[in-house]
Amino acid sequence: MVDSSMVLFGQTVAYTCYAVAIILVVAWFGYAITRPGKGNKVSKTLFYSFVSFLVVLGVSLHIVTFNTIPWVSMDLDRKNIEADQVFDIVMEDHTFILPEEEMLIQCGQKVMFNVTSNDLTYGFGLFRQDHSMLFQMQVVPGHVNDILWEFKGNGIYTIRSTEYSGPAGHQMIIKDVVHVTGCE
Repeated sequence: MVDSSMVLFGQTVAYTCYAVAIILVVAWFGYAITRPGKGNKVSKTLFYSFVSFLVVLGVSLHIVTFNTIPWVSMDLDRKNIEADQVFDIVMEDHTFILPEEEMLIQCGQKVMFNVTSNDLTYGFGLFRQDHSMLFQMQVVPGHVNDILWEFKGNGIYTIRSTEYSGPAGHQMIIKDVVHVTGCE
């Protein structure tokens, strides 16, 4: 599984280049049709060639990045995947109730975070030490709220609520509670 921060960087670069190309074509078209003089017409062939190129490029970007999102392939085959470890977590009254004081995970294991809310809609997110998000999900009362994740690198992670659940929700943070070890 590719790390989500690498995917985000790659998609940021690709889609920024794509957006800049679109902006340049629109700017060129706008300049060409508003400039004074005889040559204020835009060649239809050239214009539609650029538009066709941008459409092909945009569709290609979506196809290429479809399976780069780390959890997609695992979610598509989820019914056939058995979790190596399951953590049952309860959220209630703006607090996390964890099964253990420290959640220890071996590198390469597939881990199921099964999260239940007894009162409000919360978010459940795992964050790296640089405060970037590894993953998150919404936790809705009365529904199955779980996420399957395979850890490919050592790390220490913080759990945070990622949804607004009222003024007390900002304090829903448990620092350095998930420890992944065993990777080379």
